[in-house]
Amino acid sequence: MIKVEEAIAIIEANSTKMPTKNISVRKALGYVLAEKVISPINMPPFRQSAMDGYAFTHSIRHQYDVVGISQAGDHSNIKLKATEAIRIFTGAYVPDDADTVVMQEHVMANKDSILIATMPEKLSNVRPKGEQIAKDEVVFEANTLITPAAIGFLACLGITEVEVYKKPKLAILVTGNELVQAGEKLKKGKIYESNSVMLEAALQTIGIEKTKVYRVKDNLKATKKALQGILKKYDIVLISGGISVGDYDFVKEALLQNDVKELFYKINQKPGKPMFFGSKNETLVFALPGNPASSLTNFYIYVAPAVKNRIGYSEIHKPKVVRKLNSEIKNNTGKTLFLKAKYDETSVTVLDGQSSAMLNTFAVANSLLIVPEDIENYKKGQLVTLLPID
Repeated sequence: MIKVEEAIAIIEANSTKMPTKNISVRKALGYVLAEKVISPINMPPFRQSAMDGYAFTHSIRHQYDVVGISQAGDHSNIKLKATEAIRIFTGAYVPDDADTVVMQEHVMANKDSILIATMPEKLSNVRPKGEQIAKDEVVFEANTLITPAAIGFLACLGITEVEVYKKPKLAILVTGNELVQAGEKLKKGKIYESNSVMLEAALQTIGIEKTKVYRVKDNLKATKKALQGILKKYDIVLISGGISVGDYDFVKEALLQNDVKELFYKINQKPGKPMFFGSKNETLVFALPGNPASSLTNFYIYVAPAVKNRIGYSEIHKPKVVRKLNSEIKNNTGKTLFLKAKYDETSVTVLDGQSSAMLNTFAVANSLLIVPEDIENYKKGQLVTLLPID
């Protein structure tokens, strides 16, 4: 059995990045850049008006003759004299001879001339060429997550493709004779299976939209056969249940018989102690506890960072936060505790229902409160460390 910190370090060391591919910017949402992106143009590519109004050369004058119009999309070659202005609209090309745009609300105008009632400062309302970004500047560094705004920015620069890390193919194998699917009749001795749905949802929060769920009974031969096929096709395999030491827990043995290299088994923590982490070639295997709260706890602490690492995230761990504790905590287990908790701007409350089987309090928690294995007591009002969760 190893410490939490050791488990995290082993997972990080073995979570190599996925291969890369070119992808259309339109389809790049949720991917991570594998290389930096350089701007091919200035943005804006010309001086733009930031307002509807009139473009002119700033001076002490207030009255100007109107000699033309510049609309968005036009490229006017109008040459302005010191006494002249043009009607201009937001986003339109500002003539080379103009340096200022006055808002139309600050002008008294007729067909042929304007009188500026409120004179703007020189250079007002003109967006300089390259104001957002200059040609050959870095748009995004490698390992940047592509968001909707990033897609918009790339598109406005005329960039159609980017190099990204591939997303891993991911499978979930659910074990357990007692499990039935929601919607089926619940017979005596049976429970509804929830871990696969829960883990699929958790994976979606970190960019994995597609997963394949497999199910197997608590049987060594069947488990071994199921894993034999799964390990050949997927980059990451999550297994739910069957990893403890009961008479019907066959997952570890089935993994070893499939030549999965054991990197660690069991972590000195509560909940979630019986977890297996291993690899076969480039495939990572996480055998998670069957109890739902244990499974989700270990997902946040171990699985999510590993998936993010493979996808190419620059920061794979969520920043921890510190809050004042609203009650006393005792830890006589000698293990690291991960307690479902809810924090606000100043304090944190440990929630009721800490059992590894309970999801009801997990559903309203926004953090896991971390009690290190060597801490026996936290007093009310002490500062404690929290891992925010989605």
